[in-house]
Amino acid sequence: MKPLYIILLIVSYFFVLILISYFTGKNDSNDTFFKAGKSSPWYLVAFGMIGASLSGVTFISVPGWVESQQFGYMQVVVGYFFGYLVIAYVLMPVYYKLNVTSIYQYLEERFGVVSYKTGAFFFFISRVLGASFRLFLVAIVLQRYVFDAYNVHFAVTVTIAIAMIWMYTFRGGIKTIVWTDTLQTLFMIIAVVVAIFLILGKMDWSLSEFLSSNELSQFSKIWFTDDFLARNHAVKSFIGGMFIAICMTGLDQDMMQKNLTCKTLKDAQKNMVSFSSVLIFVNIIFLLLG
Repeated sequence: MKPLYIILLIVSYFFVLILISYFTGKNDSNDTFFKAGKSSPWYLVAFGMIGASLSGVTFISVPGWVESQQFGYMQVVVGYFFGYLVIAYVLMPVYYKLNVTSIYQYLEERFGVVSYKTGAFFFFISRVLGASFRLFLVAIVLQRYVFDAYNVHFAVTVTIAIAMIWMYTFRGGIKTIVWTDTLQTLFMIIAVVVAIFLILGKMDWSLSEFLSSNELSQFSKIWFTDDFLARNHAVKSFIGGMFIAICMTGLDQDMMQKNLTCKTLKDAQKNMVSFSSVLIFVNIIFLLLG
């Protein structure tokens, strides 16, 4: 695709995001900015959480693992599922009982202000590092396929990306992010499905031929139980996935703040269980892309 067409797609996408920000951010109070007035539909949060838990890194890493790990990543994904259940039925009741804006307020209630500030500080550091890495990957792709053609410096590419993200988030707060995450999820799923069919078209395969092919069967092993010392052993992957989900979602303000916008604890729990179930199938699609 020509760089100009990519630019037009990106500008159109961000224009839609800014429109969403404008309409969702009208006359917002502080409570609405941080907790969306506890009015977010649980199914909207659940669908948007899929895109929030995935990223551009997913497009690169998950399909790339197929060659070396086959479908072994699904062992980790199953661990994610049970980790999300722990979040739904252990952590969420605590957060909703305290009616927190920041999940680290629990640390203040339980252990004091020093623990609260320490937890918030480490969240801030981890979020800056994680977001920087994801932004770096996005900027590299934009630089390689768009801005190199116009001799734009990489620093300018990064600045443009940050500015466009800021434009649609500063006004509407978490209420806007719930809606934009939903849009992001939709486009991400569409993109991976389209990519699969485009590749199959280049190979002159139909979907049914692909799913029944020897090539797929050679790389579709899920459970690895032969060597316990291997890093991809099923038990290790499952336990690791469970604790990754608890730490990266249940103890992460960015992820949990969306869940705290649901009206009731029951809605938030439905959101988490639905999201974790659908996430399994979404990861299978990414592995099929690999």
